[in-house]
Amino acid sequence: MSSLHYLFDKPTCTADLRTFNSDFIVKEMLPFSPTGEGEHHMIHVRKEGLNTNQVAEILAKFAKVHQKEVTYAGQKDRNAVTEQWFGVRIPGKETPDWQSLSTPVDEVSVGNVNDETHQNQTRLTILSSQRHSKKLRIGALLGNRFELTLRNVSDKDALEKRIQQVMETGVPNYFGEQRFGHQGKNLIFGQQMLAGKKVKDRKKRSIYLSAVRSNVFNQVVSYRLHHHSVAPLTGDCVMLAGSKSFFVAEKWDPATLKRLSDNDIQLSAPLWGRGSVLPQADAALVEQTALAELTQDLTGLEQAGLEQERRPLLLKPQAMKYRFEQDSLVIEFILPAGSYATSVLRELLDYQDVQEVQRKQMVAEQNALIQQQKLAEATATNQESNS
Repeated sequence: MSSLHYLFDKPTCTADLRTFNSDFIVKEMLPFSPTGEGEHHMIHVRKEGLNTNQVAEILAKFAKVHQKEVTYAGQKDRNAVTEQWFGVRIPGKETPDWQSLSTPVDEVSVGNVNDETHQNQTRLTILSSQRHSKKLRIGALLGNRFELTLRNVSDKDALEKRIQQVMETGVPNYFGEQRFGHQGKNLIFGQQMLAGKKVKDRKKRSIYLSAVRSNVFNQVVSYRLHHHSVAPLTGDCVMLAGSKSFFVAEKWDPATLKRLSDNDIQLSAPLWGRGSVLPQADAALVEQTALAELTQDLTGLEQAGLEQERRPLLLKPQAMKYRFEQDSLVIEFILPAGSYATSVLRELLDYQDVQEVQRKQMVAEQNALIQQQKLAEATATNQESNS
């Protein structure tokens, strides 16, 4: 992520993110209301110190169903306080007492959620439960509402100026670091898989393909912004705001330019797959140049059966508001499903994720301890051989 182009140059203001779980609050927004009947139970939870898969495991055990019967619309971070929807399919009329599950998770046996590295609280609270007629599927979200607290802000004036720029123009719609895994391992494994390495696990294959495809998108966006900023190009494939529909702008006349400035249409970049390349003329040439060194990834995505799609080039946070509290910033905004709050923050501040720093320090200490143990064992073995 550090090599990707900044729309307004790299921020000079520094700050700390996720000093506490409560510094990163996310609330899912559904595009529908539960119907009140059906074999699917819509469970609205607040979780802290748990990832999405861990909550799915807890719900499955509580309802006495296989974990494949538990679905969700999107993954949410463990090191945060998130309000999230789950669907649990329970054929028949039985209705578990979901409210009795609201409990600190140290009272619930699941996975490895209570290791000593979790310094923040680990809790699961059931906010509501209603029956629904349809399965909750991945991506079935209107968006997410964020409330983020950044501490130790170094330059409030510079930050406030940057916030105004973002509110007016938006930020690059990059896929965030979460998509690529720790140290980009999902991308590395994905490229290895497309180069011929066998991966049998279907879930891992999907994660790796998504990482490769997301990297392709990020590279095109970065290249285009670096060389052309947000200027429209002849032959641009533009998307209708709020939909996946698109058309090619063969020329930018005053009416089309006004639609762009009014945010009725959006510039886009590729989610790579099979099919005809969608942009034309200058826009197509820019994308071809940006992708020149990713031929193997493109071919692999096509062979995996993915189809050509588009994603908006820029991301404009909605309902953004902010306030300063001493040396901290509290900022709120809404993003559409599939967009990343960290991509917004990246354009605002040069921030460090405190909990990620702590994780890396812990891993480094564990690796050092392992090396010391190996060295001690090797020394003992040598001494035995020489005696």
